[in-house]
Amino acid sequence: MSGEMQTVRVELGARAYDVHIGRGLLERAPALLAPVLRERRIFVVSDETVAAAHWPRLERALGQAGIAATLVVLPPGERTKDFAHLELLLDRILDRQPERRSLLLALGGGVIGDLVGLAASLLLRGVDFVQVPTTLLAQVDSSVGGKTAIDTRHGKNLVGSFHQPRLVLADLDALATLPARERRAGYAEIVKYGLIDEPAFFDWLERNGAGVVDGDEAAQAHAVAQSVRAKARIVAADEREGGARALLNLGHTFGHAIETAQGFGGLLHGEAVGVGMVLAFDLSVRLGLCPAEDAARLRRHLGALGMAVAPPPGLDPRRLVALMGHDKKVQDGRITFILARGIGRAFVTADVPADAVLDLLGAALAA
Repeated sequence: MSGEMQTVRVELGARAYDVHIGRGLLERAPALLAPVLRERRIFVVSDETVAAAHWPRLERALGQAGIAATLVVLPPGERTKDFAHLELLLDRILDRQPERRSLLLALGGGVIGDLVGLAASLLLRGVDFVQVPTTLLAQVDSSVGGKTAIDTRHGKNLVGSFHQPRLVLADLDALATLPARERRAGYAEIVKYGLIDEPAFFDWLERNGAGVVDGDEAAQAHAVAQSVRAKARIVAADEREGGARALLNLGHTFGHAIETAQGFGGLLHGEAVGVGMVLAFDLSVRLGLCPAEDAARLRRHLGALGMAVAPPPGLDPRRLVALMGHDKKVQDGRITFILARGIGRAFVTADVPADAVLDLLGAALAA
């Protein structure tokens, strides 16, 4: 199975698109892009690290197919997801006189994917874009679903839009170049799907997660495809997060607050989400909603793979709660949390006492 290309359809009516998952997809990109390419040029956006590793393969394939490509390279890291780099990106593309038939291609991780998606939604009031995610996190989560955004000093992903890609090419060969830390960070988003509503997948991850993180080809192929199917199913049912899609934010309310408090220079996004999921399960236990053993299983599983299970020291619990108040899911001034009644039984609630959150964070940071 790991050697075959798998295709998952994100069913969104006229905006439906395919997610192709397999090896050697950069070399096959011209043929895979053909159904969505409306002119014989594309604008490829990447960061310095990814471009050095993967642009030569894609450039060669596009050139052999007679497709002209303009490459825009940005700095790596979460701090590129800001107004300044959004303006820089749009200016560089506008310098080359794009048309409404033009296509942007995001070659990189979640930062590049989010930034390029937002730029595509704004450029000429909206042009097509394609996601070519090169990190595990982006392949299983951020490249699918059409959420685009940049960060501000008020918090993460607070300025953005829903703009679905026309196609996603998840080349599993790209994962071989990732540092182990990046693979572990992406793995947190894979675990999330098991915790939401697929307990059998979490069972499989307990047995095979080390292989996913360490680069086992079959394990990675299964985990990526299973994660994309899970997200596609939820997105198709609730594209703009009016209901069930909010479940995909399991761990993110805590995680985003931690990232913002650290100035986007500490934990990676996936690492913060992993810690956030542990905190969400611990809060569920404190509220009498979840068996303590389920929270312990999650902590053991992440810890066994060398992943963080507690927030970094030195953070202020009250500051974290205040940052949660800026979260996109706040309604009528109340913070929305994704909690759990057990593994595979996540739910959305705004009925969480603020003191319980503050006490949880105080205990976690004092440990």
